[in-house]
Amino acid sequence: MPDVASPFLGPWSSFFGMSASAAATLTGLMFVVITLVSGNQRILRNPNGVSTFSTPTVVHFCAALLISSILVAPWRWLIQPATLLGVTGLLGLVYALRVMHLTRRLGTYVPDVEDWTWYGVLPFIAYGVILGGSIALRLLPGEALFALAGGVVLLIFIGIRNAWDVVTFIATTTDEDKPSPEPASVSDGAREA
Repeated sequence: MPDVASPFLGPWSSFFGMSASAAATLTGLMFVVITLVSGNQRILRNPNGVSTFSTPTVVHFCAALLISSILVAPWRWLIQPATLLGVTGLLGLVYALRVMHLTRRLGTYVPDVEDWTWYGVLPFIAYGVILGGSIALRLLPGEALFALAGGVVLLIFIGIRNAWDVVTFIATTTDEDKPSPEPASVSDGAREA
């Protein structure tokens, strides 16, 4: 029997290989960032914020890595990667809905339109495109691979933007959580002299 997958997946191997490398590197970078800010008590006091803003970023990078890895594997038939990609897209949609639910329940922070867009709507669209691409992979593989590539790139861009958003939020709000030092009184200065 002829190999059905290679003529379609072969030309995309360098693109998805590059995407997998980028997603893996960015996932590792997120671990470094979280380690560096782990001493911030504000983060530790608000696990819902971590579940809503930091964890989804890592999940999107890992999803991009998984999808890219699936598409560079030497499949013989397109049904095999299509099935795995379909499950990934479906789970991604469910996860995006869960993040939107967590966002709605935040008590210490009121998300704005930008937060809803980047943490909820765009990931939902990306996973929907991936699910659609997986369904079309057997019927229209050329077009489906462009859709899958678009979904992967969108997840990577969402992750990069959201990682930057989390880091800048932490960097700009850290000082507000620290107690301000009490000014020295005149008599304290006089005693030291």
